[in-house]
Amino acid sequence: MKLKMKPAVQMPHVKVRKKKAYITSQNFDFLSQISGDDGKAGMKGGINEGLRLCELQYGSYCIWHEENREDMKDSMVKKLKDQLFVARAYYPSVAKTPAQNTLTRDLRQNIQELERVLSESTTDADLPPEIQKKSERMEATIAKSKSVTMDCHNVDKKLRQIFDLTEDEANFHMKQSAFLYQLAVQTMPKSQHCLSMRLTVEYFRDDSFDQELPVKYSDPTLQHYVIFSTNVIASTVVINSTVMHARDSMNQVFHVLTNGQNYYAMKHWFLGNTFKDAVVEVLNIDPFIPDYYDKTTPSHLNLPTEFRVSFHGINNASAMHSRTQYISIFSHSHYLLPEIFKNLEKVVVLDDDIVVQQDLSTLWSLNMGQKVMGAIQICSVRLGQVRSYLGESSFHKNSCTWMSGLNVIDLARWRKLGISETYWKLVKEVSKKEGSAALASLLTFQDLIYALDNDWVLSGLGHDYGLSTQSIKKAAVLHYNGNMKPWLELGIPKYKVYWRKFLNPENQFLNECNVNP
Repeated sequence: MKLKMKPAVQMPHVKVRKKKAYITSQNFDFLSQISGDDGKAGMKGGINEGLRLCELQYGSYCIWHEENREDMKDSMVKKLKDQLFVARAYYPSVAKTPAQNTLTRDLRQNIQELERVLSESTTDADLPPEIQKKSERMEATIAKSKSVTMDCHNVDKKLRQIFDLTEDEANFHMKQSAFLYQLAVQTMPKSQHCLSMRLTVEYFRDDSFDQELPVKYSDPTLQHYVIFSTNVIASTVVINSTVMHARDSMNQVFHVLTNGQNYYAMKHWFLGNTFKDAVVEVLNIDPFIPDYYDKTTPSHLNLPTEFRVSFHGINNASAMHSRTQYISIFSHSHYLLPEIFKNLEKVVVLDDDIVVQQDLSTLWSLNMGQKVMGAIQICSVRLGQVRSYLGESSFHKNSCTWMSGLNVIDLARWRKLGISETYWKLVKEVSKKEGSAALASLLTFQDLIYALDNDWVLSGLGHDYGLSTQSIKKAAVLHYNGNMKPWLELGIPKYKVYWRKFLNPENQFLNECNVNP
């Protein structure tokens, strides 16, 4: 079925036993439709229609908003607003009714009085002492208005007008709130900015312990882990959790790839902290970029690309289900790996929004056959669903998409098959389409993914409130994919405990910058 470009909020007619998948990133939206048993991917049970529509348009914001909704405590303010709503609906009809001048005057005065009170009061505590009497007078005036014989059509028309205005105002505030949510998600917290600045200053002030072990950095017999990150504490949690659960940390080498802006802060931090017997190398990726990026490609560090997939289905006339998940895949920067690590044949790439809970050493003994990369596959989203975005490229429509987060990469085979060259070629082919980097990544590794067991990674800790404690404790790796990262105030509280325990609460820099783990 041909896929058509639509805004994520629009919802065409849905036939019975069909499922729709709305996929959104910062750069592109697309809508696809799947038939058959795939519809069972959604959540069971009834879901509020308003929440479902909101989730399709705004993603995890609506989930966060629903989970953090506060009960209406200011009942008097709410009552006054309701009275004002009804009084405004009756006023035009009463004013046109003969012999109702007194009632018209009383109704107008009560409306003006409540408008003044509500303009100065947002909570019950702000209301004046005599508000109960004002409310009773308004109630009596409304009762008199209801007893007047009038054209119900006019009242109904006015009610609808007020309702439409109220609905428009509610939509405005929803969009404004969703925008502020996205702003909070994408903005570096003040405490982390402080930490980065303090570490940068200290790096140039104190170079007494600037000692590294370059021999280990390029030793192919060791276990090499690569992390793309601009976040000091996030990358620290990844390394610390990996080391703490390793049977032997002596063989572990971590390479943190960052940009020039964060390089010195990262450098000072990892030189000043130890992680058992493991070693950490911090690399500035900026010098590598001009040689391999063309003029149409952003010349800066790219972290994994994350996009939202919202499923919505109807199995019968009354049963609706919905599910939102976030899929992350490689960005431009990942395709520099073979050039950056020329002496290595195998690496494990870790996203900076994960927590490791088990030993990862068995990943190094995986026999991936002729595959290039080991990854968790997401078969609820297949290439056939995005075929209209893939141009004339050859692909298998039933191929599953895959996730970054935990990826085992055979660099030797990567070089042999020219994976990076294939990627850059595909980027140019789909460059006119939105989300070209994500789509090119999906095509580049088609039929080259070794599917890791799903027990390796539990995803969704950055957007799904419904994960069980049992499944969390069982997983080898926790992936906080989604907008609600554990280092943000918006992070899901019950999942933060698994992340926070790998930070040192006694660290001087963390305390000075109020990074409270």
